[in-house]
Amino acid sequence: MANMKGPRFKQSRRLGLNVCGHPKAMNRANKTTSRADKKLSSYGMQLLEKQRLRAYYGVMEKQFEKYVKEAKKSKEQTGHVLIKTLEIRLDNLVYRLGFASSIRQGRQMVVHGHILVNGKKIDIPSYRVNVGDVISLKEKSRNVEIFRENFLSSILIKYPYLYKDENNFSGTLIQYPERDQIPIEIDDQLVVEYYSRLI
Repeated sequence: MANMKGPRFKQSRRLGLNVCGHPKAMNRANKTTSRADKKLSSYGMQLLEKQRLRAYYGVMEKQFEKYVKEAKKSKEQTGHVLIKTLEIRLDNLVYRLGFASSIRQGRQMVVHGHILVNGKKIDIPSYRVNVGDVISLKEKSRNVEIFRENFLSSILIKYPYLYKDENNFSGTLIQYPERDQIPIEIDDQLVVEYYSRLI
C-alpha cells in the first residue's frame, strides 16, 4: 500500500504550514525554508495549496485526483466536498478522536488491525466512515500502553461532528462535518483551480 513518507517536520517547513500537527514542527522554520515565502505565480500558489492539502491527509496523488473528480460531480461547492470527504477517512478520524498522535500513526493503527468500526475490523485507511458508525480500539489493543496513553491523555478538542467515549475507548461520527468545522488552514478554491486545468 503506497503512502506519503519522509521527514514530517521538514515537509511542514517546506510547505510553510504545520501539516503534521506536531507542536514543534515549525520550530526551525524561517523565510528561507518555505516556498510560501517566495514570490509565486498563480499556478505556483495553486500547486502549493494542493500539496498542503495532500500532506495534511497523507493521500497519494492518484487517489487524491479520484477524490477531486468525485467532488466535482456534487451539487455542493467542489472544494468543500473534497475536504469533507477527506475528513471522514478512517485514518483521519482515528487521529481526530485521539487514538493516534498523527494521521500517519492513525493509518498504521488501521492497517495493523487495531481499529474496529461497528465491532468489525477494518484495515483500510481510506474507508469512509458514515454517520452513526462507532470507531473503537480492539479489546487486546487497549492494553498497549501507547494507545491507552494517546486516547486517555489527548487534549479533548471538541469537534461538533464527533462524540468521544473514553470509558469504552470509542468514538462516533454523529454528523457529517461542515467545512467551517474542519480545523485546517487551506484555501480549497485554489486546489479546485489547480485541477480545473487537468481534469
